[in-house]
Amino acid sequence: MTAFLDFEKQVAALDRQIAELREMGDDPSLNIDNDIARLEDKSSKLLREIYAKLTPWQKTQVARHPDRPHFKHYVAGLFDDWMPLAGDRNFADDQAILGGLARFRGRRVMVIGHEKGDDIPSRMKHNFGMAKPEGYRKAIRLMQLADRFGLPVVTLVDTSGAFPGIQAEERGQAEAIARSTEQCLALGVPMVAAVVGEGGSGGAIALAAANRVLMFEHAVYSVISPEGCASILWRTSDKAADAAAAMKMSAQDLLGLKIIDRNVPEPVGGAHRAPDDAIASLGDAIAQELDALSGLPRDAILAAREEKFLAMGRA
Repeated sequence: MTAFLDFEKQVAALDRQIAELREMGDDPSLNIDNDIARLEDKSSKLLREIYAKLTPWQKTQVARHPDRPHFKHYVAGLFDDWMPLAGDRNFADDQAILGGLARFRGRRVMVIGHEKGDDIPSRMKHNFGMAKPEGYRKAIRLMQLADRFGLPVVTLVDTSGAFPGIQAEERGQAEAIARSTEQCLALGVPMVAAVVGEGGSGGAIALAAANRVLMFEHAVYSVISPEGCASILWRTSDKAADAAAAMKMSAQDLLGLKIIDRNVPEPVGGAHRAPDDAIASLGDAIAQELDALSGLPRDAILAAREEKFLAMGRA
């Protein structure tokens, strides 16, 4: 059953009523199909109204929903012949960032992304999607491999940020993030990045400095979390909603600012309510962007990516 967010309480109440009526429906003496249909229509209409006017903070909650599809779901739903590649050839294999060779709608690609996990054991295994330096160094290695063999790179971004622990700092976290961002910018092959949940800080940009940056309708992308921003500006995380609005971190705001290139629609109620539909929608968007970039010479790909990011600074 879908976990309901705070602002969905009315929908949750209606869905409980529907569930109770369905249980009563086993009694042949009762005819409650009309009541169920009426409540389902009311619930659907209410959900549509709520999601049509989400605040930036509410979008942040949706982006963090534990039932949203994760990297492994996108790989299973969009890619064939998945061959994971592990390790940074220096320290270890970071499970927060996964990557490997795959076939996407007949096209060989390198796919890399954050994996948060979807239960307690897997979240611990993947460190909640917060990568350490070896994760970014693995991403660098895989991007270089893709560049060497002329394979497009697809990245799926979903992280609250890079791991902030002292061990990561001791192993050069900032340098690894900078090098990964640099490698994105230096690729001579097409690169398409998609922010599918949270795009947090340098941990996100290290995989998202791409020719095309896509965002799901209810994803967020920012230099810091709303709670972190509020703690700095107002000395309290209680102002997180104000910070989310001020930072312009929604897909709609970022598209208007030309930070991203495309807003990918989600099913009504968020990607977690119809994950198969959301995955298919993202796949169509990625395919269209790769088609537009395919056939471009190396110099044109590099120049277009350079101009894209320089234009942000001139705006």
